[in-house]
Amino acid sequence: MGTGHYFWAIFYFTSLCSASLANNAKINFREKEKKVLDQILGAGKYDARIRPSGINGTDGPAVVRVNIFVRSISKIDDVTMEYSVQLTFREQWTDERLKFDDIQGRLKYLTLTEANRVWMPDLFFSNEKEGHFHNIIMPNVYIRIFPNGSVLYSIRISLTLACPMNLKLYPLDRQICSLRMASYGWTTNDLVFLWKEGDPVQVVKNLHLPRFTLEKFLTDYCNSKTNTGEYSCLKVDLLFKREFSYYLIQIYIPCCMLVIVSWVSFWLDQGAVPARVSLGVTTLLTMATQTSGINASLPPVSYTKAIDVWTGVCLTFVFGALLEFALVNYASRSGLNKANMHKENMKKKRRDLEQASLDAASDLLDTDSNATFAMKPLVRHPGDPLALEKLRQCEVHMQPPKRPSCCKTWLSKFPTRSKRIDVISRITFPLVFALFNLVYWSTYLFREEEDE
Repeated sequence: MGTGHYFWAIFYFTSLCSASLANNAKINFREKEKKVLDQILGAGKYDARIRPSGINGTDGPAVVRVNIFVRSISKIDDVTMEYSVQLTFREQWTDERLKFDDIQGRLKYLTLTEANRVWMPDLFFSNEKEGHFHNIIMPNVYIRIFPNGSVLYSIRISLTLACPMNLKLYPLDRQICSLRMASYGWTTNDLVFLWKEGDPVQVVKNLHLPRFTLEKFLTDYCNSKTNTGEYSCLKVDLLFKREFSYYLIQIYIPCCMLVIVSWVSFWLDQGAVPARVSLGVTTLLTMATQTSGINASLPPVSYTKAIDVWTGVCLTFVFGALLEFALVNYASRSGLNKANMHKENMKKKRRDLEQASLDAASDLLDTDSNATFAMKPLVRHPGDPLALEKLRQCEVHMQPPKRPSCCKTWLSKFPTRSKRIDVISRITFPLVFALFNLVYWSTYLFREEEDE
């Protein structure tokens, strides 16, 4: 029994010692990381000013692979021609000076938050207008150093980038906004940027923009040559399609309604001058205000946009309806003056005839009652050659009666010229506007498909 108790006591003591050693090993594991960092980044051991070697330790250029994750796109501004984007930017390269022992796979990587401790590529965004880092709650940046010397740099940044736009098809347009990244000081002899293999650009799911849709994106290279050398450059082209439904509701349908309202003037009585003038002036001013509001939200460009064609033609139709009333009013007053003049002429002719009949009667009373009058026969004799010649001339000059056209027959139902102008306008204006819509939409939609 004594021997058994002694054996269990030794076993218990051995277990405690093993647990204590294991705990000490866990505690000392972080100390091992500190020793590794001091070993590879200690004073006099690593110089962050010197770039890494090329592939396989050669003297070639250092290769940096880049990939980005687009977190959000907040706005695309047509006036300033810029867009804002928030992204996670990552770079990865190999620096053989940073190799370390991974302690049999237990030390996967080392993490740093100070970028100035290691060499960093001098990449910059060439079309950047504004940019800032994110420091809440801590700076959103880290550096991971792997046992084979591979370095991963990741940072979250927000950028406002220039995006030159072509607005000839606005608002039926597509815009390409680029994100350009290049080396500032290292030429291609020392530093080369490459896209990461596989999936270099990632976009957050359910990316929503108020007036645009991100159709696709393309990665490419854009190396530039200057008088100081050739510099490596990467770019991402983001293809945005403008959402047309917003402009259909806010611009196109209201303009159509204003044009149609201006046609109500054709159905009003030509004597309702205040009503027709008020309607024409109101629609014209409303259309002008709509046009100025549209142009205020766009940059002043030197070419004609699709929206300019639409608003210009709509404004012309509204102005034409107002001019039509001026023509109707002029024709009405002109017809009234002609009618008055005709009445005066008829009265004058009637007075002249009455005066002539009185004079003839007085002359007959003054003549001799025995006077004889020479009367020519009213009946044509068959053998009279002079009568036959006159009859032949009359038959030659007589024209067969023309059948009146349907348009003239229909217009004859409206006695005055002013009324005929109104009736013709009721048909002409809608037909011409429908023809314009057919040409406009077929032209710009066809051009949009060509650009696509």
